[in-house]
Amino acid sequence: MKFTLSWLKDHLETSASLDEIVETLTRIGLEVEGVEDKAKTLAPYKVAYVISAEQHPNADRLRVCMVDTGEGAPIQVVCGAPNARTGMKSVFAPPGTYIPGKNITLGVGTIRGVESAGMLCSAAELEISDDHDGIIDLPADAPVGVPYATYEGLDDPVIEINLTPNRPDCTSIHGIARDLAAVGLGTLKGDAVQAVAAKGACPVSVTIEDEKLCPAFALRLVRGVKNGPSPDWMQRRLLSIGLRPINALVDITNYMTFDRGRPLHVFDAKKVNGNLTVRRAKEGEEVLALDTRTYKLDPSIVVIADESGVESIGGIMGGEHSGCDENTTDVLIESALWDPHNIAQTGRKLGIITDARYRFERGVDPAFTLPGLDLATKLVIDLCGGEASEATVAGKVPEDTRVIEFPWSEVPRLSGLDVQPSESEAILKKLGFHLQGSGERVGVTVPSWRPDIEGKADLVEEVIRIAGVDRILPKPLPRLEDTVAKPILTLIQRRTRLARRSLAVRGLVEAVTWSFIAKSEAELFGGGDARLALANPIAAELSDMRPSLLPGLLKAAQRNADRGYGDVALFEVGQTFASDEPEGQSIKAAAVRRGTARAEGVGRHWDGGAQSVDAFDAKADVLALLAALGIPAGGLQIVAGGPSWFHPGRSGTLQFGPKNVVGAFGEVHPKVLKALDLKGPLVAFELNLDALVPPKAKPTKMKPKLNLPDFQPLTRDFAFVVGRNVAAGDIVKAAQGAERQLIVGVDVFDIYEGTGIDPDKKSVAIAVTLQPTEKTLTDAEIEAVSAKIVGEVSKKTGAVLRS
Repeated sequence: MKFTLSWLKDHLETSASLDEIVETLTRIGLEVEGVEDKAKTLAPYKVAYVISAEQHPNADRLRVCMVDTGEGAPIQVVCGAPNARTGMKSVFAPPGTYIPGKNITLGVGTIRGVESAGMLCSAAELEISDDHDGIIDLPADAPVGVPYATYEGLDDPVIEINLTPNRPDCTSIHGIARDLAAVGLGTLKGDAVQAVAAKGACPVSVTIEDEKLCPAFALRLVRGVKNGPSPDWMQRRLLSIGLRPINALVDITNYMTFDRGRPLHVFDAKKVNGNLTVRRAKEGEEVLALDTRTYKLDPSIVVIADESGVESIGGIMGGEHSGCDENTTDVLIESALWDPHNIAQTGRKLGIITDARYRFERGVDPAFTLPGLDLATKLVIDLCGGEASEATVAGKVPEDTRVIEFPWSEVPRLSGLDVQPSESEAILKKLGFHLQGSGERVGVTVPSWRPDIEGKADLVEEVIRIAGVDRILPKPLPRLEDTVAKPILTLIQRRTRLARRSLAVRGLVEAVTWSFIAKSEAELFGGGDARLALANPIAAELSDMRPSLLPGLLKAAQRNADRGYGDVALFEVGQTFASDEPEGQSIKAAAVRRGTARAEGVGRHWDGGAQSVDAFDAKADVLALLAALGIPAGGLQIVAGGPSWFHPGRSGTLQFGPKNVVGAFGEVHPKVLKALDLKGPLVAFELNLDALVPPKAKPTKMKPKLNLPDFQPLTRDFAFVVGRNVAAGDIVKAAQGAERQLIVGVDVFDIYEGTGIDPDKKSVAIAVTLQPTEKTLTDAEIEAVSAKIVGEVSKKTGAVLRS
């Protein structure tokens, strides 16, 4: 919502400065987005007289001008404008002036050997229009030396506020002035609108087929108008808020829309065929609107039609056929009420955004329907002449009878602000509320222009925003002695946040996918229960609540691959649904890797450094996540195989005993890839955060200061020959248990099957890292630890050290 300072002062008698007005608007909830003050921007520019304009001695297209700026001696300016001539008046910018249209700051310079001290400017260079064909040519009576902004009336600041949807009363400048007057920044102007002297009945009647969609429709004919350009003051105001002046009749309706929040429409009476009907559009009807676009209509859209067809889209935009132009002599002025829901629905369906729609869908003042028609008629007669008929009214303007029983104690109770009843009463009265009764409880009648006021809390909000929230004194929270504050976040909230951070640290990118998926996809991942089907899905492929995070992540990875980003690593933490009961919802963390987006490795790797992702990348991700969540790995079991959407031979299940399965990882099953039209390799994991056991309560202990080891770690390699059915993890676990105080890491870096190894055997090579803490190990001590490792692995797995 934009308006100028002078326009505001048409409705508000005030001596407040621009800064005071801007600060007050924001303070009472009408947040100021910006202020455009052209008087400041154009302050250096002045009206100047061109004493002479001679041909430049060294350039055919340049002239050397002597310019009288109204101060001191004439100034020499080199000008390239084709219209520069002796005796004209134009706009001069002295050296040091910033030229916005050229993004330069002027200085004294030499152009083709002739000194130039300043510039004669075009309108485009000042960014006040697109005219760049020549310098500004002012009338002969323009006063030399006067600031150009003052001469052109551009010294009127434009204020833009950001309105919340619940304040339709402030879609008018009069409503904004009312708020400022209520806060004590001036006195509200505006006497009651006087009825227009009318002669004869309106010859055009109006019929409303459904008064729910259009409760009231007022119409008046004004004969003998002379349409032409609107006066300069009106054009300047419309231009300042971004509206293009068209002609006086149309400009009056636009002016009324912003001045009083009352959208109107004007029809050229001679182009209207017979009487008017407000009805639903018929299937297949079309209208050529004022924006020169043709709109296809349907019965959900309300139109104004004459006996020939549709003339206007009700409450949104008029039709081109009956629009007013310079030949209009008789005009029909319409002032109507429209159903806000239908206006919003129609605007969205047709993709039309107009100032009228903006106001009608929020709710205009119904009581101003007929006064608005009178005020617009007066403007038409004052600016265009003519004689007005009586108004014809179809339907009935609804009466607003909302009365709220309001105890004054609600103000301090809900706000904590100590406002006396007398002050609250004064504020409500200034805002237009009527009070009945006295004492602690009064009846408050809501004014017709405030459809947003529905209860006591709304009245408290009105009092507080005018009284000022800055009056609420800050108070420290009470300090509880000898107590420790309880944590605010729940365990699952903490785990959710920690899961996001830890997965991001591993190089995965967070994705947020739909909570709805297609039924066929849900069935692939153990879902598809009829209870989880949506009653009204937004799309056919989003019909069921997701049983898993993986369908959305897998498809997201494929969409990236389709756009040339084949190597992606994505994760998501979110809700999944096993049933329609609260217990059926769970929070899970899942990740997908595709292509060569490998998990972080540590040193050598047993697969020889292959590039494609595999199940072990997903395993590394989920184990790292468990470690970050502080879940002890001692009781964790990794069982071969996983759910049906994972490859049976390249997947694993994570569990803390057979009854507490917490997740799974592995390579995505080929049948899932085919069903979802995915191209691998794709590996993933999914972990149920809700299923993880909560940590045991332990007394808080101070952690020792972290110190780096004083002694160099060392690594020893061992290659064991074991049966092919022995898991490499068993070898790792056995080696870790050989000497727990020294061994800090065991990694598998090679698996070999082939020449030199029995067909039913394999070679597994591990790297064991020893970290001494008290002294450097001797060769004998290292050999002793090595023997323990070999002995423990042999004992637990039947392995033999490979020679």
